Amino acid sequence: MYTPQVTEHYENPRNIGTLVNADGTASVGSPADGEMIKLTIMITDDVIVAAKFRAFGCPTAIASASILTELITGLHIPDALEITAGQLSGALGGLPLDKQRYANTAEKVLKMAIADYLSKKEAQSP
Repeated sequence: MYTPQVTEHYENPRNIGTLVNADGTASVGSPADGEMIKLTIMITDDVIVAAKFRAFGCPTAIASASILTELITGLHIPDALEITAGQLSGALGGLPLDKQRYANTAEKVLKMAIADYLSKKEAQSP
């Protein structure tokens, strides 16, 4: 049922954890709902230099969050904002329609974490 890429990222997730003093943080879903992804990002000169996640859910949720952290690390903010659920699904070898929601959740948490960073940056501007 799972592609080799999903299996690999589920069995060996990359960048799992939480960044202390993250520049941007977001969480989508809740364990009570059966699925959740939390993303923390560090940004230097508008480049995502580190990303970590925590996820609760099926293997596809964990794999989607894991591949997300790999794809966004090293990207400038505008480029990271262009990441889509379709790209995440493609990087995982394609997700079945009933599992696509996890790629959608990963895209959403990314955009929310960046929005969190940008709002903090704006608040610090004179």
